[in-house]
Amino acid sequence: MSATRRSPLLSVWLLLGYTFLYAPIVILIIFSFNESKLVTVWAGFSTKWYWELFQDRQMLTAAWLSLRLALMSATAAAALGVLAGLVMARFGRFRGHNLFAGMITAPLVMPEVITGLSMLLLFVSMEKVIGWPDGRGLLTLWIAHVTFCAAFVAVVITSRLREMDESIEEAAMDLGAPPFKVFTAITLPIIMPAVAAGWLLAFTLSLDDLVISSFVAGPGATTLPMKVFSSVRLGASPKINALATIVVLFVSLCAVGAGILMFRTERQRKFEIQAAMRDTD
Repeated sequence: MSATRRSPLLSVWLLLGYTFLYAPIVILIIFSFNESKLVTVWAGFSTKWYWELFQDRQMLTAAWLSLRLALMSATAAAALGVLAGLVMARFGRFRGHNLFAGMITAPLVMPEVITGLSMLLLFVSMEKVIGWPDGRGLLTLWIAHVTFCAAFVAVVITSRLREMDESIEEAAMDLGAPPFKVFTAITLPIIMPAVAAGWLLAFTLSLDDLVISSFVAGPGATTLPMKVFSSVRLGASPKINALATIVVLFVSLCAVGAGILMFRTERQRKFEIQAAMRDTD
């Protein structure tokens, strides 16, 4: 009975929480169709700001650069995060384990200003000593983004591996499967939802990063957050609302697609386990 009496209050708090999180995004989407040049004054429905956005070559160039950078950074961070997660979850307490774990998780707690400045100093020193990288651009942005995104992926993968039943892997090795085969045929399919979640997290972090990118980007490599920030400093334009709406739509579609893929993968895995159990019986 007490749980029944508390349920309306919990529903209200849940509604308030969702409203707090998503009401600003809904308002932004609505005002992206505003006729007025003032972003806070509604003057009628119009799609002209989308048309003007697609005529802005600098904004589109920055968006395309950020999209490519996010895809490359998320993919590399997912690969490194899986390897780091395997080391922390499957290799036990080896010498230097605490140091390794601290180095992996350091970008999680390190201020972005410190990370960006240290990466800048590293690239400048390397260019003076060995001549690489030659200037700052997409390559330095990619290295910097992979550095801090891999930490988030590693945490996700490590937690999933520690929850996984190791007896499945041990049984496969007892039957003669080599470690690489066990990883590709058993471990990786089981942790694939976590890998997808880590990839999406890294993609979002890379697409959204401003501080670190400002340190390691060169004159010819302006990311979308850098372009938006410089535009807003001169006065907010309704084109920013239109751009944000497109980004929200794109990220939402990616999240929904990844969710459907993970759901199908998990359901297929359950069907295979049930079929294997029936065959055993």
